[in-house]
Amino acid sequence: MADQKKYMQRALEIAYRGMGAVSPNPMVGCVLVHQSQIIGEGYHQAFGGHHAEVNAIRSVKNQDLLKHSTLYVTLEPCSHFGKTPPCANLIVKKGIPKVVIATKDPNPMVAGKGIKILEEAGVEVELGLLQEASKFLNRRFLKGFSEKRPFIILKWAETADGFIARNDFDSKWISNEFSRTLVHKWRAEEDAIMVGTNTVKYDNPTLNVRDWKGENPIRIIVDRNLRLPSDRLVFDNSISTILYHYKDAPQELPHQKKLGEALGKEDFLDALFKDLYKKGIGSILVEGGSTLLSALLHVGLWDEARVFKSKKTFKEGIKAPSIHSKLNSAKVLGSDLLMIYTKA
Repeated sequence: MADQKKYMQRALEIAYRGMGAVSPNPMVGCVLVHQSQIIGEGYHQAFGGHHAEVNAIRSVKNQDLLKHSTLYVTLEPCSHFGKTPPCANLIVKKGIPKVVIATKDPNPMVAGKGIKILEEAGVEVELGLLQEASKFLNRRFLKGFSEKRPFIILKWAETADGFIARNDFDSKWISNEFSRTLVHKWRAEEDAIMVGTNTVKYDNPTLNVRDWKGENPIRIIVDRNLRLPSDRLVFDNSISTILYHYKDAPQELPHQKKLGEALGKEDFLDALFKDLYKKGIGSILVEGGSTLLSALLHVGLWDEARVFKSKKTFKEGIKAPSIHSKLNSAKVLGSDLLMIYTKA
């Protein structure tokens, strides 16, 4: 069992390499083992590209060894024709006698069908090895199937005395340079980034990935009453941007006609996230400000919160959101403390 865990752990490690590139697909890693030696490995590298099993099988130099090998994969092999052929069928075709799977695929198009194909072909299947680790890896993917909304990550930086900004909404710079670079890494890992009216109005952010290599996330702006002027940087057309507002907002502006999605006031935030999920957005990083973050915490529309606690003090200003949930981890990042919370 120890060796089996070692091989599945390796599959999980390489699966993570697909972060930020495979959405809305899950991250998947695969390892092939022959006589206690890894002879091939692969991961899902990009949406629309070959799946992990295909890449792992192709990496094996001596294909004859496949008939005497065990395949370890972090998610149930697919059973349907999508952008690529079914991986379960390929495994059968290659004569791989044993497959160890961390967890089932929640997608109704698979959901046990891949395992059934393997078993009916005489392949020995083991299910559940490092299942919780696999589910955590693909918590974004799983959230979509369980709640029909994106995985929501809240992020903010606060001073030692509990402020997220000064009274004039100025929040530069609470966290240190390393923490700010880390946030750019996070942006590259998620499908979208969201801010509210005051953040756009006073900070005038670009919301792009400047300090990290990766794709820019889609920008989501929440401006319920269409109060933002058209000269804000988020409306520069350099990145896909969606602006959400009330159907009966008191005014309309040219840039908002092109970008806008109008929603009713009742259950506005819930409707917003469901609409994003329908648009294919599987994860979103919410960067503020305090009003939007507090609203999401209040209605329970969040899954993870990443909070930087600085040693700086403002003495007065705009209070940081209040969070009452499980502290998962705390890590010192120079002069900052990064605290990760998960929704209870």
